[in-house]
Amino acid sequence: MIKILIIDDHPLVGDGITTMLREESHLQITGICKNGKEALDFLSGNQPDIILLDINLPDIDGLELCATIRKTNKVSKIIGLTSTNEAGIITQLLAKGGNGYLLKNMERSELISAINEVLEGKIFLSKAANQKILEQFNSVNHALENTPVLTRREKEILQLLHNGLNGPQIAEKLFLSPYTIETHRKHLMQKFNVNTTQLLLKNAAEQKLI
Repeated sequence: MIKILIIDDHPLVGDGITTMLREESHLQITGICKNGKEALDFLSGNQPDIILLDINLPDIDGLELCATIRKTNKVSKIIGLTSTNEAGIITQLLAKGGNGYLLKNMERSELISAINEVLEGKIFLSKAANQKILEQFNSVNHALENTPVLTRREKEILQLLHNGLNGPQIAEKLFLSPYTIETHRKHLMQKFNVNTTQLLLKNAAEQKLI
């Protein structure tokens, strides 16, 4: 028998999950807690196989509760429940010891799949959560691909341009010829695909390079 604890302050969620799993004879709801304190009290004397954890609880942040549970319980599988699909929350939950992530509008088949997969030692993400993580990865990957790779000298000159120095002033400060500084400036503009120093500094700032 697989024992399940539900931690959620909305009665409809607990009732809904109980109804979803009613026909699954091998799954047993052993507790429904409405807040973090109730959950910790329950867990002090019980070790369910599955914990369905609402991320938004009235007394304790669900992510922090996940981390707290993990300090003393390495066995129970924790599946986060939430109404919002945010990549940052998903990654934080997994980082704090979560094993899966479901949206509250899940289908019965998805809930059962999540339970089965985390019990097998896998990480389960709902289809919507998977899409959100993929979007985040693609966004970061795109940003990395479009961020110019600068040499140490180019970074130095870029920062001095940002500080308001002109070519001759930078040349004097770095003990280089004005021609060398101008060459570096042109290389920087090529890398950022711009044609003015103003646009160069604007783009560099947007990409957090200055």
